[in-house]
Amino acid sequence: MRRKSLLNMVGIVYFGLMVAFLPVEGAQAKDKVINFKFANFFPPQSKHSIIGEEFIKDLEARSGGRIKVKYFIGGSLLKGTGMYKGIESGIADIGFSHVYYTPGRMPVTELVGLPIGSPSAWVSSQILNDLYYKVRPKEWDKVKVLWLSGTMTASIISKKPIRELEDLKGLTIRAPGIVGQIVKALGGTPAPTPMMEVYDGLAKGILDGDYGNYEIIKTFRFAEVANYTTSSWQMGATFPFYTIMNKNSYKKLPPDLKEIFDNLCGEYRERYALMWNEIEIAGKNFGVQKGMKFIDLPDKEAARWNKAVEPVIDNQVKRLVGKGFSESEVRGWISYLKERIDYYTKKQIEYRIPSPTGPDAMRPENIGK
Repeated sequence: MRRKSLLNMVGIVYFGLMVAFLPVEGAQAKDKVINFKFANFFPPQSKHSIIGEEFIKDLEARSGGRIKVKYFIGGSLLKGTGMYKGIESGIADIGFSHVYYTPGRMPVTELVGLPIGSPSAWVSSQILNDLYYKVRPKEWDKVKVLWLSGTMTASIISKKPIRELEDLKGLTIRAPGIVGQIVKALGGTPAPTPMMEVYDGLAKGILDGDYGNYEIIKTFRFAEVANYTTSSWQMGATFPFYTIMNKNSYKKLPPDLKEIFDNLCGEYRERYALMWNEIEIAGKNFGVQKGMKFIDLPDKEAARWNKAVEPVIDNQVKRLVGKGFSESEVRGWISYLKERIDYYTKKQIEYRIPSPTGPDAMRPENIGK
């Protein structure tokens, strides 16, 4: 009996010691550092890379150092074309890239790039996120969408002046994805030239122009090899971008860090929208300094361009119907986007957010008047 009591006492003491030296679960979680990799194909000096670095610094600071992020820029870990698959497979945890680098991969999201009248980068970014949260398209199911952002309406950066539809005939214009269809509908010949080859293509006369946004005039120094830019903002095609995360990487975050992370992503969704507007203005200013001429289509000519690209919208509707969507829901999404464009255009003017394209009230020289 005494021996049994002694064994019980020894067992209780042993158990107590074990419990005493066990790590506390909460403390262990708070001491653990979670490491992420963030991939971005833009060059180090671009604002796209700089703002990504700001996001990382804020995330590390707000997490108290419990999240650490290694940044891979300039395509050093993942190129733009391989970003989605690289994030899905876990090569990187977070990535920033362009929807049109994987044509047809995000067909619902591509609707934002149709010529439906988005006048600015800020508006494009807002409608992109609104469409995502309204529809929750399955094309994003294998990753965690952090935020979406868009450029200003695409413009034609060219070696020759383009003032009317007829000026585009016979010209080869770099234009990937849906914008290639737009260029074809306008009478030009689209070329899916990789961005890094466009400068040489323009310099050597292989390309007559690029269908892009003002930002690339500075970032890729196109003002050195092109003399004109024609803005067709009334038509309003944009380039949609995404910032996504590997789903398993997101699941690693404990509840308190998820809250910090989600709140920060909400802030940067707006910061990226504003960033695009800022760099479009900077791109135009750089072009002006280099002697580029900027052409705005008068409303009458813009109406001709809008009429010419109507088949592009119809073709995209048919393409989505072919993927199993109903025509009514696809056209409903397009109508929703147009309604949101009108709403956010008014909001941008109200908030006095400057843009180098869009109605006169958005232009930097008219803000506050």
